[in-house]
Amino acid sequence: MSTSTYTPRLHAKYHKDVVPALMKKFAYTTVMQVPKLTKICLNRGVNGAVSDKKLIDIAIDELTMITGQKAIPTRSKKDISNFKLRKHMPIGARVTLRGVKMFEFLDRLVAASLPRVRDFKGISEKAFDGRGNYTLGVTEQIIFPEIDIDKVTKITGMDITFVTTAKNNEEAYELLKELGMPFKNNKKD
Repeated sequence: MSTSTYTPRLHAKYHKDVVPALMKKFAYTTVMQVPKLTKICLNRGVNGAVSDKKLIDIAIDELTMITGQKAIPTRSKKDISNFKLRKHMPIGARVTLRGVKMFEFLDRLVAASLPRVRDFKGISEKAFDGRGNYTLGVTEQIIFPEIDIDKVTKITGMDITFVTTAKNNEEAYELLKELGMPFKNNKKD
């Protein structure tokens, strides 16, 4: 099967269901005005990375398993003597997803990973930045089915940022809600 004929389920849903729903709700005049999800960025800081270099490799491997795309280390921007930190030392890992991998990851996040969070009642709708982007904090990497819980030495969290072309928080909220993000039901309509 070639990758050019494969369309992720959420990508097809976006064109079939989300675009018409958003055009109706916000009275857009053209399809090009409808906001889209452009990328998903996963970022993970590693506590203790200064003293133990293997922790960075573990974080990169876990992010690579979760996303299906090679993660890269993030490096410090400046020296901080109190933390024994030198400029350009690896202190975390990150990966940016676009296109097919982005929609596949979002599908797995909504359908498989978020329901595995303990006492899950939905995600907060307060984490929008005012420019149409949403950041979700995950406290445990073990919610992802790709992670083997027996091999995990340290439970850490990560930030997942959804970057959209929406102009404001309301458009971004509706876009992510239509794509299946399980927001808490206390939003004022």
